[in-house]
Amino acid sequence: MRIADLHTESWCTSYRGIVPDGALGDGLAAQRRELWELRLTVDYGTPENTPVLLIAERAGEPAGFVYLVPQPDGGVLVDNLHVRPGLTGGGIGRELLAAARAEVATRYPGAELYLEVLSANTRAIAFYEREGGVRIRAQEGVFPGGHLLPEYVYAWPAEPGSAPGSAVGDSAESTQSTQPTS
Repeated sequence: MRIADLHTESWCTSYRGIVPDGALGDGLAAQRRELWELRLTVDYGTPENTPVLLIAERAGEPAGFVYLVPQPDGGVLVDNLHVRPGLTGGGIGRELLAAARAEVATRYPGAELYLEVLSANTRAIAFYEREGGVRIRAQEGVFPGGHLLPEYVYAWPAEPGSAPGSAVGDSAESTQSTQPTS
C-alpha cells in the first residue's frame, strides 16, 4: 500500500525529535497500513460524508497526498498532508494544498478548510502561513501511545465567489476513499 508507506516515511522524517520515539516505533508501518486499508475500503454512506484522497505523482509514483475529511460542523479537515521525504520544498505541498482548496470549493461550497499541526513542527507552520493559513487556536493532540502534544489549528476560510479549479494539473489525481489504491 504505497500511501501507507509514504505516510510512515513522512512521519518518521518530519516528526523525529518532535514526538516521543515510541510514537514512531516499530509498529508504525503496520498501524499506517491498517489505517489506510480501513480508510480506502469503508463505506462512508453518502458522497458528502465520504473523505477524499488527492495524490500527487511524480514518474508514476506517489510523491505526496492530502486526505480531506468532511466534519459534522460543515468544515473540512485536512487529516493528512504529506510529501515524500527528499521531495519537500519542490512545490508538491503547494500543489496539494491548492488542489484541496479547489476540491473543497467544488464539493463543499462555503466550507472552511482546516488542519491541526504540532506546535513544534515549525517547518510545516511556516509553509501553512506562507500559503495563507491563519492560526485560529491552540489545543492538545493525541499521538500513538496516548502522547498529548501541543498543536495549533490553521484554517483557510471559504472564499466568497471563488471559482473552483485545481492548480495541480496532471500531477495529481482525485480518488474517493472508497476506491482502494495499491
